[in-house]
Amino acid sequence: MKNYITAKEAVKVIKPVSRVFVHGGAATPHHLLEKMVDRASELWDVELVSVSLQGEIFFADKKYKRNFRINSLFVSQGIRQAVNDGRGDYIPVFLSEIPNLFRRNILPLDVALIQVSPPDKHGYCSLGVSVDVAATAIKTAKYVIAQVNPRMPRTMGDGVFKIDSFDAIVYHEQELPEVQYNKTFSEIALRIGSHCAELIEDGSTLQAGIGSVPDAVLASLTSHKELGIHTEMFSDGILQLVESGAVTN
Repeated sequence: MKNYITAKEAVKVIKPVSRVFVHGGAATPHHLLEKMVDRASELWDVELVSVSLQGEIFFADKKYKRNFRINSLFVSQGIRQAVNDGRGDYIPVFLSEIPNLFRRNILPLDVALIQVSPPDKHGYCSLGVSVDVAATAIKTAKYVIAQVNPRMPRTMGDGVFKIDSFDAIVYHEQELPEVQYNKTFSEIALRIGSHCAELIEDGSTLQAGIGSVPDAVLASLTSHKELGIHTEMFSDGILQLVESGAVTN
């Protein structure tokens, strides 16, 4: 089994004008990202490829626009302003097609920054709460840095990797980022939600995205009846509909 090293040492492999994959969702490896940003003065034009990063994303700050270039495959709150300002790019692509971008060298990866559970007694780590495209990134990147976090739950399936699959491993415990889209709604989101709810009939089947607007729509459906769910993703708004009895499938 490889020895653990510090994140500061691990991210030294990132060079100027390289392409770095960043594990997304609740698995966003913030400790590795913080140490990468600490090296900003040594880096320029580093392309950061990701899907839906969560938590505070320091490299999206304007002062790092010459150091890091965001290339998002799913724009999330932490990088939306950077993309809107032209400091980042957005590639519209189906989630199922993203692994092919890596496999076919359309977006060849120099480095992958991921977060995993501690290895079990057989030396296998789990990608935990966010497998999605990270599994392919591990298989195709030239160099993989794994943040091993005891807070990462173990999940089975295609997201399990032997610890020897990683070129460098860093042990760091930290809470996983959480998102509550329904914590506060803007007036615009509430009005959109109300209008959409008026168009949805009892007994309808819903496909729900994630974000404040989808959750505002769901929050407006608590008085509906016999709703069904058929969706690739959903957030806490669905739970409220189940608890209220509106969703029965």
